[in-house]
Amino acid sequence: MRADAHQVFRRYLDAVGLNGVALATAAGLNTTDWFALSVLEQAGPLTSGALAERTGLTTGATTRLIDRLERLGHARRVADPADRRRVLVEHVPNLDIDAITGPARRHLGALLQQYTPEQIELLFDFFEKAAPALQAATAEIRRKT
Repeated sequence: MRADAHQVFRRYLDAVGLNGVALATAAGLNTTDWFALSVLEQAGPLTSGALAERTGLTTGATTRLIDRLERLGHARRVADPADRRRVLVEHVPNLDIDAITGPARRHLGALLQQYTPEQIELLFDFFEKAAPALQAATAEIRRKT
């Protein structure tokens, strides 16, 4: 392993975090709202409890988050078709997320062109496995605080 691996990794995480802040700002949202909207867009409709779990927010904070997203027209509460007593929160696609994330995709796409198809496959295998690993690390950190 490289001697500076820890610093390289930290710079990468910091750059990802800073990009998330820039994406949220470009969307006119705070970072928590941007993240929650991303979760809803990728996962599909969720209960407020499931959204709270995925964002790490309390149930009260999640209710306020849903209210904000609803007020801005980015989410809506709908009856669960499987159980009409239950409410789901769903993403309303009124932001051009592709345009907002375009600069990151463009810059990273240019970087990926330096790699062979096999290396790209390895990188995406890593990304796929790294996401749950980072989610587990996040949960561990939250349990300690």
